[in-house]
Amino acid sequence: MAGEAGGAALGRAAEKLFSLSGLFAVRKPKGPTSAAVLNLLKERLLAEAGVQTKGDKRNQVLKIGHGGTLDSAATGVLVVGIGKGTKMLGTMLAGSKKYTAVGMLGKATDTLDATGKVTEEKPYDQVTKGDLENVLQKFTGEIMQVPPLYSALKKDGKRLSTLMKRGEAVEAKPARPVRVYSLSLQQFQPPLFTLDVECGGGFYVRSLVNDIGKELSTCASVQELTRTKQGPFTLEEHALHEDKWTIDDIAQSLEHCTALLLGEPARKKLKTEHPGETAVICEDK
Repeated sequence: MAGEAGGAALGRAAEKLFSLSGLFAVRKPKGPTSAAVLNLLKERLLAEAGVQTKGDKRNQVLKIGHGGTLDSAATGVLVVGIGKGTKMLGTMLAGSKKYTAVGMLGKATDTLDATGKVTEEKPYDQVTKGDLENVLQKFTGEIMQVPPLYSALKKDGKRLSTLMKRGEAVEAKPARPVRVYSLSLQQFQPPLFTLDVECGGGFYVRSLVNDIGKELSTCASVQELTRTKQGPFTLEEHALHEDKWTIDDIAQSLEHCTALLLGEPARKKLKTEHPGETAVICEDK
């Protein structure tokens, strides 16, 4: 009888898991890639439901995806679609996102962040808080931006970052229009400075910080990056910590987020956001 009860419980858990549908958010930690976080989430849910899979078959068993990659060194909101919710991820890719970034003046790297090799060092003593605030105005609104070479953009079906790591020659993608809704300086303690930015799809915070450094006649790279909001999902209110990656917690979150999405004002999708590329351009950021 105990075995039958256990089997029934597992059956109910699996039934509940496969009935889940919609969008929710998890808190991505620093270190793993977004794909690795998603795989861990799948493994946790399938194990809780008692569903045994081998290798990549878990991808066929449970329909799940994310709405915009974060760098492995970045933390914050990772929007996840489950069931029919995977069809809604396109709007998350193209929609607005908010980030808090800590930049460092005087040091440039090949990846434009702290994970890369230092490629240049320049003095930054001449840069004042006022200089930095004035420069930010040039990067607000619709601007032209060159994506980083280390990115999820693809050439011949392969990620540029993968080609770069292999030592293959990679040409920079041409500059393209992107949208910055707001940009503000939160802290200035040279060489470090902290920015809050709200942007549209396809925007790279690493490129922004790099460009700011050049504009100030020095160089700069990202030291820390956190996505604080994506669409209506905020880091503090909606992103589930790893200990909440359970069927019941996600079910509750889906209920809450359905109401959240219904109340979200639709942003007009900009022509500048390259809908054909959105699945791969949201690495950063």
